[in-house]
Amino acid sequence: MAAERVTSADRAVIRAASIGVEVRVTTPNRVQLPAGLVTGIGALPHFDPSDAIEFVLRHTPGLPAAPALPARSRREGMVAQAASGIAGVTVLDDGSLDLRHAELDLEAPIRPGFDSDAYVGLRAFLTAVADRDGPLKVSVTGPVTLGVALHAAGVDPDLAFLLAAHAVSERSRTLAALVLQRVPQAQLVVFVDEPALADLTARDFPIGPNEGIDLVSGVLAGLEPFAVTGLHCCRPTDWRLALSAGPEILSAPVGAGLVSHGGTVAEFLERGGWVAWGAVPTDRPVGTTAERMWRHLGDELAALVDAGCDPSLLHARALVTPVCGLARHGVTQAEQVMELTAGVARHLRARAGITLAG
Repeated sequence: MAAERVTSADRAVIRAASIGVEVRVTTPNRVQLPAGLVTGIGALPHFDPSDAIEFVLRHTPGLPAAPALPARSRREGMVAQAASGIAGVTVLDDGSLDLRHAELDLEAPIRPGFDSDAYVGLRAFLTAVADRDGPLKVSVTGPVTLGVALHAAGVDPDLAFLLAAHAVSERSRTLAALVLQRVPQAQLVVFVDEPALADLTARDFPIGPNEGIDLVSGVLAGLEPFAVTGLHCCRPTDWRLALSAGPEILSAPVGAGLVSHGGTVAEFLERGGWVAWGAVPTDRPVGTTAERMWRHLGDELAALVDAGCDPSLLHARALVTPVCGLARHGVTQAEQVMELTAGVARHLRARAGITLAG
């Protein structure tokens, strides 16, 4: 079923006195997905776009995700993709950034668009799913992560994060428009990928936590008329802050501290929110069966129930993913990670009594 299209004016804003930050409240039940779906996160290790798309459609038929292919070109890396087209920034062959400070311009359009070498995987994906009428997922690098990269490359912090917010906001809306033009019948899900959120509360971070969350919130709000919005962070994070940005799907690793914010998670679920559980590690060996990873997820779900979450909502509003992208894996290793992810999802659906069609 296609997602209901709403404008950002349809979302109320409340102040949660208990946590001292603004929380945008989503329209209940806007996310129309089967529970227990598997989807991918980020990049794949393939060189050939056709091989990557076959991998995606085989392992994640319910919610296929457009892949980036940095092994094919470093311009498909997270930061390289996000920085491509910013006036005054050139992405080099190795994915690094070359700056022309005098040309940095907050008003300049982001060009070129999605016809460059940075988006070969995306274009192949859209061609492959052109007739799809179910949900599909694309991702954009978030403004905090891009801002950190621009600052590290030599841009003054204030300008770096303003440039990042401008670039990501424009890119994300243009991406949504492109997908809906190419696949108008699909239900679009857009994840904002923000690994830098994990460092947002560090004392030496170049911007404050509320300022960073405001940047993310602005990108998510701009996407709301077109897509179901997700926020992904692959490391332990202040999840209260992350949720205050207003995603409809929170993508978080199992064991990364979400339980310590159980009350906030309970409210998020009651408002219609979903959790995409990063259940299979991507930074260490994972074994050959899904049972251990399912036990870890099952223990986390049980702890969240003890913290006040509704068990039926926890299971009915859950997706299952690897913790992060698979670009650093070999193709065989990536196959194993996705097979284990599917195994964890089967356990989740069995516990919830959910059967997927087909």
